[in-house]
Amino acid sequence: MVRFRAVGVIVGYLILVISFAMSSCIPFSLYFEDGMLWPFIISILVTATAGASLIWFKPPKEKKIGKREGYLVVAFGWLSMALASTLPYMFSGTTTVFADAIFESVSGLTTTGATIFTDIESIAPSVLFWRSLTQWIGGMGIIVLTIAIFPLLGIGGVELFTAEAPGPTKDKISPRIQVTAKRLWMIYVGLTAMLFFVLWAAGMSGFDSINHAFTAMATGGFSTKNASIAAFPARFHYILIFFMFLAGTNFTVTYYALTRKFKKVLLNEEFAFYLLMVGIFTSIFTFNIFFKTENGFEQSFRDGLFQVISLMTTTGFVTADYTGWTPGLTMLSFFLLFVGASAGSTAGGIKLIRNLVFLKHIWFEFKRILHPRAFIRVKINKEVVPEKVIANILVFLMVYLSWFFLGAVVMTILGLDFDSSLGAAATCLGNVGPGIGNLGPMDNFSEIPILAKYFLPFLMLLGRLELFSILILFAPHFWKAN
Repeated sequence: MVRFRAVGVIVGYLILVISFAMSSCIPFSLYFEDGMLWPFIISILVTATAGASLIWFKPPKEKKIGKREGYLVVAFGWLSMALASTLPYMFSGTTTVFADAIFESVSGLTTTGATIFTDIESIAPSVLFWRSLTQWIGGMGIIVLTIAIFPLLGIGGVELFTAEAPGPTKDKISPRIQVTAKRLWMIYVGLTAMLFFVLWAAGMSGFDSINHAFTAMATGGFSTKNASIAAFPARFHYILIFFMFLAGTNFTVTYYALTRKFKKVLLNEEFAFYLLMVGIFTSIFTFNIFFKTENGFEQSFRDGLFQVISLMTTTGFVTADYTGWTPGLTMLSFFLLFVGASAGSTAGGIKLIRNLVFLKHIWFEFKRILHPRAFIRVKINKEVVPEKVIANILVFLMVYLSWFFLGAVVMTILGLDFDSSLGAAATCLGNVGPGIGNLGPMDNFSEIPILAKYFLPFLMLLGRLELFSILILFAPHFWKAN
């Protein structure tokens, strides 16, 4: 039997985290005198009341939560936080259309970075800060944050952690889930603070620095400028390239580097594959831009590297219109919408470890055809990958591609053209942000049909929670008692 009261209490705490986060916007409203003080106060009161109401109905002494409760917390938690996050947009008058507010809210929390706003620079600074903050909160995962902050969730914490952050990787910084969550957040906060100070020292305003630090480390892509990162000089492009690359790196690998366990970093196959993919695609982009456009080599290299890193890490920052270079680069950019960066990072997409296992599995299948009696096993980091994990990856890829095609079909039915439908489905499912067609890097989602503004957030949530955490709720046996 599902313990709904226990689920409600934990969801209540998650909503309280959101209300606490909203309070950080008040100093910005007062400093900039943008007139958003009362909209935020009302949003905080409504959110805090909703969270406290859920916590009030405490469950019996039995605190244990199982897998069912873990998945329900994740599903209802993210839905509740998305609804709560719409309040500052609605009460401030930034948008009066709920579909727009929920689209922007989900896009923020899932670190997708797609936006319905056409003139970002006209939005009140405190609302812009809230917009960036939602991405930063969603970057590492609000569940992980809550496990780190509330010891009372230590019981059953592993169910929440695995449900919110599923994947094929089994690397752990610590055997205790709560210690792992805290260390992950320490790295996350530390890198965010470092990026803020580097951007500030390089000449970016304090407000722009903190916003871009939030959205870069979250691999979100929201910017304070209409032109995104193209609005800033080249030095900031290189700074963000470096930190986006770090954000797309498995945080366990980053932890090994910080603790000077460099051998583990160098021997990590996913990290090596990450470097290889970045190198190959950057070379292709650089030389195509250099020979097919009038850009100099430095700009060609910078734009190529920036867009490869931005798309692979699913950040979605842009410095140029990659759909305007060559048809070949547009197709490669579309391909990068699926790739993703490392597992255990803030990036979305399929993830490199899945791609690596899949490629090795294909290669070894050719070997097995030639040598049917040979005992050949897929290995990652010198460890055999269990057949169960390989099967899970193959199923994941099939389900992911199925939802991509379904999403594209739905978007065409709703009225989008073919290219834009493919781009919308790919970028929202992969949590990237910009797509292709009329939803490319120089465009936004303001003109899509209202039904699409409800459907695409669902794809964002599917992608952010890696499909199964949401889809399992629609399985009849999920609700049957053991």
